[in-house]
Amino acid sequence: MRVSWRASAQVRVPGSASVRRAAWSVLLGVLLVTGCRTGRNYATPDVPRYEGEPSRPAAVSTGVDTLLVVAFNIRYSQRIDRAIDLLVSEPDLTDADILLLTEMDENGTWLIADALGMYYAYYPAVHHVRTGRDFGNAVLSRWPIVGHERITLPHTARFQRTHRTATAATIRVGMTEVRAYATHLGTFFEIGPGARQEQLRTILEDAQPYARAIIGGDMNDGRIGPTAGAYGFTWPTQYGPNTMLFGRVDHIFLKNLPTPDSAAAGTVRDSRGASDHLPVWTRVILRIR
Repeated sequence: MRVSWRASAQVRVPGSASVRRAAWSVLLGVLLVTGCRTGRNYATPDVPRYEGEPSRPAAVSTGVDTLLVVAFNIRYSQRIDRAIDLLVSEPDLTDADILLLTEMDENGTWLIADALGMYYAYYPAVHHVRTGRDFGNAVLSRWPIVGHERITLPHTARFQRTHRTATAATIRVGMTEVRAYATHLGTFFEIGPGARQEQLRTILEDAQPYARAIIGGDMNDGRIGPTAGAYGFTWPTQYGPNTMLFGRVDHIFLKNLPTPDSAAAGTVRDSRGASDHLPVWTRVILRIR
């Protein structure tokens, strides 16, 4: 079943002063080309929103020992066909229990959920005025999603004035509830590292009432893990290869969900053209009957 609700519609450049000036000129040119206000923010917290149940639910066991969690930025939902092929054939991703997806539109979210037999909750953050499409974050699960919402994060982008959001979903695995967040923090072009930490803290504060929680997605920062650690979260994806051109920026943080061992997290090193990011994954222990 597919259901939707809609409303009406500091960078430091290395090198000599001349090199720095040239680099800033290029950056300014990029910003002018992309233009301010390339996206329109959604101001209402609960619309538009999309949710769905699988027409062919994935098989799940009544006795669960571990959950496989995957975070993946699928660039502007452009190659959903390749993303699905990767998710169903890559050994480290096959039979994922929870997917935390970023840069998603509604149709791409539904196509992946339908192909994998998963429940989903999707909230766009902005409507892109040039493409006419929405983009935001999605939580997909083999287990029922019993509640979900969009969390608007502080600090709008410097030039485009767009905001970032997290999609929060409460997943019921047997009789155990797990709170999961798919998020995409601001880039270093948009905000500074302190503002990015405040964005993550907004999610961490929301997670405090929940006994078990997962935060995953594109953090646009390879050194933000200690912020989550201060709230009792572990960082299984801290080490590994770059997940995109500018560094290792895609991560998963866990609260009261231990990993079986140090090998229970990793990075898929070839996205097979599905995205300019690499997916990261981790297995967590959740013993229920």
